[in-house]
Amino acid sequence: MSSRAEPVIVSPELLQGWGLPDPGESKYSRGTAMVIGGSPLSTGAVTLAGEAALRVGAGKVGVTTEAALADIVRGAFPEAGVHASPRTGEPVDAAWTAACDASDAVLVGPGLADAEVAREWLVRLAHQNVDCLVVDAFAVGILRDVDRDELPRSLIVNANLEEAEILLGRPVDDLLTDLPGLARDLDAVIHCYSALAAPSGRVWELRAGGPGLGTAGSGDVLAGAITGFAARGMRPERAAACGAWSHARAGDRLAERMGLGFLARELARELPSAMREVGVSRG
Repeated sequence: MSSRAEPVIVSPELLQGWGLPDPGESKYSRGTAMVIGGSPLSTGAVTLAGEAALRVGAGKVGVTTEAALADIVRGAFPEAGVHASPRTGEPVDAAWTAACDASDAVLVGPGLADAEVAREWLVRLAHQNVDCLVVDAFAVGILRDVDRDELPRSLIVNANLEEAEILLGRPVDDLLTDLPGLARDLDAVIHCYSALAAPSGRVWELRAGGPGLGTAGSGDVLAGAITGFAARGMRPERAAACGAWSHARAGDRLAERMGLGFLARELARELPSAMREVGVSRG
């Protein structure tokens, strides 16, 4: 077991010191995010993730989901540009390629229910011009199946405990000890629950959030928030820290008002107020 690095606490003061890129004067200057995922079992995951990206300040969001679900997502999420996924084994079309290449950050994984579909999306994205790729849910578990050199240089992995153990190939002993080595191995920023690590060996610890975050769709909101900050131009480790902290703080705020039982859609709506607390929403 490697020695444990001293973590930096993700605090309001830390986030205030970082700030955010200037939002500019239009939606185009605030960054564009693309969310890829969804399945008949989890239609709403891409909507939750996409809304979260907008709620943390991204200017535009595109959603790519199964053709049979596209109209459902269009009705539920009128702010998004919605693309239908190609069938298995078929190439993406020119319109999707242009939208993906124009995105500042791409999130793949929310709501996917098939490892082979997730693998195919990672392979497709390896051939796209993606500035920052955020990997979540099923796409995390098969990440090692794709050559790291083919994926974007800026890579953020948002893992739960089970997914972190799949990447490690063993049970997690201590997140703050185990994640730095995994981040170096994958050359990626890794976030898992209360810990965040960068390939440089730097480690951050989150002390916000509570049991209310353990609700269906919460992880989709978290992944979307991270992607939104990445789309705005934050460095990967800062995007992950801001996304994780704002998600956790949104949960704390809801718990203070409502107790246990708030919904993931309420978490997304609480994100702007959570970030306003630390003043970084002003840029």
